Parts: sequence; structure tokens; C-alpha cells
Amino acid sequence: MKKNVLTSLIALALVGLTAVGCSKGKDPKTEEEKTFYSIGTMFGSRLTQLAMSDAEIDSLSAGLRDAAKGDKQKVDPMAYQQKIQDMFKARMEKQAVDVKKKGLEFLDKFVKEGATKTASGMAYKHVKEGTGPSPKETDIVKVHYHGTLTDGTVFDSSRERGKEVSFPLNRVIKGWTEGVQLMKVGGLTKFVIPSELAYGDAGAPPKIRGGETLVFEVELLGIEKAPAEAAPAAPAPKK
Repeated sequence: MKKNVLTSLIALALVGLTAVGCSKGKDPKTEEEKTFYSIGTMFGSRLTQLAMSDAEIDSLSAGLRDAAKGDKQKVDPMAYQQKIQDMFKARMEKQAVDVKKKGLEFLDKFVKEGATKTASGMAYKHVKEGTGPSPKETDIVKVHYHGTLTDGTVFDSSRERGKEVSFPLNRVIKGWTEGVQLMKVGGLTKFVIPSELAYGDAGAPPKIRGGETLVFEVELLGIEKAPAEAAPAAPAPKK
């Protein structure tokens, strides 16, 4: 795991501690309480990768409360920076292993149901064959897509937004770069993409956990050629 990714997740999690500041079972009633609760849920979702116990949440909440109120801290946080990083890394890796296993089972089932598995490890099935050309890695493609986790949870969907999108095919996750090149314009294809070809062990919190296998239905609407780089200027003639 890249250090900058880990550091960013830790920073987000520390901000997210506001999520556990409310006492358990207390529902927000006033608009101010609801506002703070909403902030907590937005950032606190990053903490799910830690799979904390109630006792750990209590310790975390106590540290937040002391720091927020300016009380004397019972532990020097600077002395625990390395332990924090080690704990994040270990727990995220453990969760990624469990999530990957379930994702692999889902992918294998998809293949048994008639999908094709590529050498890289992803699988696809053409729901509707296209009749137009296939894009190259350097092309810009116009698509509609619907992305879910293996349990059906939607994490991103141009279909639901009602607006198609265009992007360079070589600037997205590896599974998309490989998979969309297997399509033809006018086609609709379902892809099951393992984490190694998606967001890896880091995931894309809060919606995509580390190790998550992703499911996409992609409709290829069109292809645009990427703009050619400007040709170098010709050397000036010698006088």
C-alpha cells in the first residue's frame, strides 16, 4: 500500500471521529444536532475498514472528547503515530483478504453462468452485441454505465444520473481500459472486475472497500479519437 494513501485514510478517519461522539442510541432531534450527525456519517464511514469493537469505539470517542474540549490528553498521540499506521495497514489488509475471497467466488459463479474470463482475471458477458467499431486504449469513449458491488449496492451510475459520460479510455481503472476495448459501439456488456484491476487494497472509501470486486454494465455509445499532439516546429532555415 502506498504511504500517501494510508496517510490520507488516517487523516480522514481522525476527522471522522465526530461520528462516534454522539452517545449510542441517541437520535439527533434539533437541526444543529442533525447537522453535526451528518458530518459524522460522511466522514465516519471511512472507519468501517477498521472493523472496531464497541470497546475500541469507546476509547476512540474518549480521545476525541478530551481533544475537542481541550482537556489534558491521557496519551501522547505523537508517540503512537507509527502504531496507528501499523494498525490501519493490518486491519485494512485483513479486510481486503476477506472481501477478495467473496469477490472471487462471485466472479467464478459469473464465469460458470457463461461469462468469459480474460488472462488478467476479469470476466465479461455481452448482453447486447454492438455493430460499430471497437475503441483503442488511446480513444475517448462515450458511455452509459451502472456500477455496483457484488451485493448489488450501487456506488456509481450514469444511468441513474440520466447523463452519459466521455473520458479517455487509458485514464480509468485497468478493468475498464481492458474491458471496453472488447466492445463495439452500440453494445451493452456486463463486467466483473477484481480489485487488482480496480481500486486495489486501498479501495475508494467510503463506498468501495479495499479488495472489493466491482460489477459494471457498460453501454458503448460512441468513440472519439484523442486529439493528436502538436507536431514539433520545423527547424528554422539557416541563413
